[in-house]
Amino acid sequence: MIASLVARLAALQIARAKTVLAVMAVLAVAATAIATKLELHLRFDQLLPDRAPSAVELRHLSEHTTSAQTILVVLEGDDNAVLRALGDEIVAKLRALGPDISGADDGVQNGRAFLMRRAGLFLSQEKLEKLKTDVDERWDREVAKETGTSLDDDDDAPGAKFTTDDMRQRLRDASADADRYPDGYYQTKDGKALVVLARSPVSAGDLVRGRAVIDLVQRTVRGVAASRPDFAKVKIGWAGDMIVGLDEYGAVRADLLGVGATGVGLVLLVVLLYFMRLRALLVMGAAVGVGLALTFGMTELAIGHLNIATGFLFSIVAGNGINAGIIYMSRYDEERRGGAGVDEAVRIAHATTWPATAMAAFAAAASYASLGVTQFRAFHEFAFIGAAGMIACWIATITVMPAMLLLVDRGARAPRRGLPYGDAFAFVVTRFAKPLAALGALVAIGGSIACVAYVRSKPIEYDMHKIQTDRPRNDALSHAWDVGFGVLGHFFQAAVVLTETPDDAREVADQLSHRWEKLPPTERPIGAVHSIYDLVPANQEAKLPTLLALGARIRRARELRMLKDDEWKSVEPILPPPDLKPFGIADLPPEVAGSFTEKNGTRGTLVLIEPALHQSEDDLHYLLRYADAFREIRLHDGRVVHGSGRAVVFADILETVVRDIPVAVSLSLAMTIVAVVLALGRTQKTLSVLGALFVGAAGVALFLYLARVRINFLNFAALPITFGIGVDYAVNVMQRFGEGGRDIARTLRTSGGAVVLCSLTTTLGYLALIRSHNQAIRSFGVIAVVGEISCLLAAMLVLPAFWRLRLTSKAARSNVPPP
Repeated sequence: MIASLVARLAALQIARAKTVLAVMAVLAVAATAIATKLELHLRFDQLLPDRAPSAVELRHLSEHTTSAQTILVVLEGDDNAVLRALGDEIVAKLRALGPDISGADDGVQNGRAFLMRRAGLFLSQEKLEKLKTDVDERWDREVAKETGTSLDDDDDAPGAKFTTDDMRQRLRDASADADRYPDGYYQTKDGKALVVLARSPVSAGDLVRGRAVIDLVQRTVRGVAASRPDFAKVKIGWAGDMIVGLDEYGAVRADLLGVGATGVGLVLLVVLLYFMRLRALLVMGAAVGVGLALTFGMTELAIGHLNIATGFLFSIVAGNGINAGIIYMSRYDEERRGGAGVDEAVRIAHATTWPATAMAAFAAAASYASLGVTQFRAFHEFAFIGAAGMIACWIATITVMPAMLLLVDRGARAPRRGLPYGDAFAFVVTRFAKPLAALGALVAIGGSIACVAYVRSKPIEYDMHKIQTDRPRNDALSHAWDVGFGVLGHFFQAAVVLTETPDDAREVADQLSHRWEKLPPTERPIGAVHSIYDLVPANQEAKLPTLLALGARIRRARELRMLKDDEWKSVEPILPPPDLKPFGIADLPPEVAGSFTEKNGTRGTLVLIEPALHQSEDDLHYLLRYADAFREIRLHDGRVVHGSGRAVVFADILETVVRDIPVAVSLSLAMTIVAVVLALGRTQKTLSVLGALFVGAAGVALFLYLARVRINFLNFAALPITFGIGVDYAVNVMQRFGEGGRDIARTLRTSGGAVVLCSLTTTLGYLALIRSHNQAIRSFGVIAVVGEISCLLAAMLVLPAFWRLRLTSKAARSNVPPP
């Protein structure tokens, strides 16, 4: 049935070549217009499926909290007063910019003033009473000195050494968070750097508005800096997730374009060198171009975006999708050199190549589709694009190529033979069949052993540095980020847990704080836990009389000149006002309560969890411990509070990869076997093709084990793909071997060249990935290239050597000269 349809298609193309091309051109133009709308998504949480617990909780969290991006303006100079003045003016200007700037601060001056006036309430009752006793003893001593009634001039007497600095330090210790920043400014301890923190509600995916906001903020800051001569001397740096995100997006986008252009360029170059005809390049380039347009047009309609995993598929689909065209063109040229006209050559090429090319395309599509069984959204999309690309390129090959050949090749001379890629393989196989077969057997055995050892070694990559971008370092951005992070600290990047009520938040914070309190600090997965109750002390009613009496005593001492000016200046900002009353969550200033406030104004339902101070979030071993520490918290009434954020997302990605690798690889192998059996039947050729595939896969296993390759969330996709693409070469060799009088050397000299070229184009498509700045992408390319080379050698050396030996043995038994 299919053969009949292919024959009818050939007849239609011969009769109406221009019509066929016009239809495909319209489809390609429409698909290209659609594909230009594709967006590039780089957030890692977008790689997980919608139903993943961390993704579900992250969406829930984003619905309730303000997901503002940050811009850090880092001011550096020797004059701290100038830095503060510049920071204050920048804050005022940024707050007036409009809705794209939701907030701007250079410190927590108001919030700090509010809390420091109430610092005594954060002391325990015992410590507060001790502080008042010490102040009273100092009072009594000073009064005795003034009245001449002191009986003891010993400076070591109780209370003699107590100063206002002692009092200030005790209150600082009681409310360390309130006094995190000296004088309330976001500045370094030496006062030579100050940070302005601006926030924008523009989402990370809105790149156009994001760029506009950054430009607006930068123009505003430069305008303020130019307004005074002393401001102009301040060095200004830029950081924050909005700045870093756009910088990263630009780098990845340039990476994608560079890799894609390199891959397509190399593929077309090697095709030209093989066929040595510009017409062949034009015809095949048009076919693969239509295939790519259809692929990414469908991607826009079905998915709407590319991600860090699928963005590089342009090069891969081009290198892999052109294989059907190579086989078709190779057979067409062979028939033309044999004396057939264009029409007849097209008919023969259609009839003889469609089974092998269709099987190869569908086997490759199946290998990509196998990734769809994973729970990793990135590879659901990868599976769709890869599978659609293989089918689209095959359809473009059997529709566009014949029609174009009928138009551009009519009247042309028969093409010369291309570069004899297959001759060298034919030479080696005819002379070294036994060693090649033995080597194949050794690789199969050694690869099987290596595979088992490799799996047992649990080769998962836990170092985030080795899956990140290592493009040239932006020193200015890195310096500004280091300064900003050093000032704002881990609190700036704390994970957020959403609870239903403030009491739930307090219980979560208490649970997490007490769970690891007995462990040494270096072994704790969490650095600190904060709820809004850190800012609202307990037992205020009981402490208030003591604190007010303490304040009254200090003020009276000032009136009596018992305190020097510098002592009064030190202690006055932390004295409680005479009308101080107990305060609650609702009384906290917005800048203090902001980190614990939902979008709708509800306060106290958020818990902030800082990573451990001496641990690196680039170590996935630690990141897993950190994520597990707050992924699920069970409350006393049985309800479960779920955590999310970067750590939990990465943990879910890693767990998904570990769980889904065996499933994806097994399914790919099963689908490949089914495709081979359907194409070749239950024959010896089928067994030999699968044997070649086994040798090729064993070669990959040897490489992974000996090179100590670590598997990450991206490069593992190269493993299942290897089966579907690698079997292509053995199938094409066997398909032509069956047609060619069972002469394996002739098969290698004729179709072998096309098979090698197919492998070259696919390999070059993968090889282009190695120039990527992303280490995960590069490792994907390396594994895929090794898989291509291993499967090609198995198909062009081991498989032919087996058949050479078999036919030679059969001929010897029959007293017939070997082929």
